[in-house]
Amino acid sequence: MAKKQKKPKSSGAPAWMATYSDLMSLLLTFFVLLFSMSAVSEEQFRAVAESLRVALAGSSNDSILEENGSTITDLNTADMEDIDQADPEDLTVEDIESAENSNVIPQEVQELYETANEYMAENGIESDLTITRDTEGVYIDIQESILFTSGSADITSSGEETLSKLSGLFDLFDNKIVVEGYTDNVPMNTSEFPSNWELSTGRAVSVLRYLSEERGISPSRLSAKGYGEHSPLVPNDSDANRALNRRVNVIIMYEDREEVEYGE
Repeated sequence: MAKKQKKPKSSGAPAWMATYSDLMSLLLTFFVLLFSMSAVSEEQFRAVAESLRVALAGSSNDSILEENGSTITDLNTADMEDIDQADPEDLTVEDIESAENSNVIPQEVQELYETANEYMAENGIESDLTITRDTEGVYIDIQESILFTSGSADITSSGEETLSKLSGLFDLFDNKIVVEGYTDNVPMNTSEFPSNWELSTGRAVSVLRYLSEERGISPSRLSAKGYGEHSPLVPNDSDANRALNRRVNVIIMYEDREEVEYGE
């Protein structure tokens, strides 16, 4: 009888390895797709990137996401609207770096913000005011109830006390100061204020004049704007929300002091 020939043993990786490799590739593609379609906080993305490095590279020290010495986690992912709207194939490293730099809070603004926080805490007015910052400067939000009575642009005694304490902060800098007035959407129609435009502007000017005439802030640093009801913080759909929208913002403006040559 003829002997049965033995099947030669296959060499190389086992058959299941191809399926496993495909699965890993699909998972990586899935995570990259999720990142490209959503706005992810830097902390969250760092955690995902670290997990991927450990899973695919076997070590957290060697990054598979590096390019030219930089990693994706070095990007500022908080504000990337322009990049999100662009065709990914058209983006360059320069485009990404430009978008990152345009959304970074300048160091001077951060220092202004920290100084303002400390000053407000030391003078006991931090609970009355809300402070935020962006690339334009530091914003100090003062609610209507602190400064004015309903429908009026005359600063109350409590408002004068708050502004008096706050004016000491402005003496620490020489930056421009912009006062912005806002109202809710309840119609205004009086002989003094025919609409919310006049009321918001009148309130901003009242604060400006108090800072200049009573607290000695240089008029050349001050300007006022009125936005009426048209820039609400929240929808005007409840009494509580309308109260939040009735406010005055005092902005310490960021001024880029980088010197340029004459004629540029």
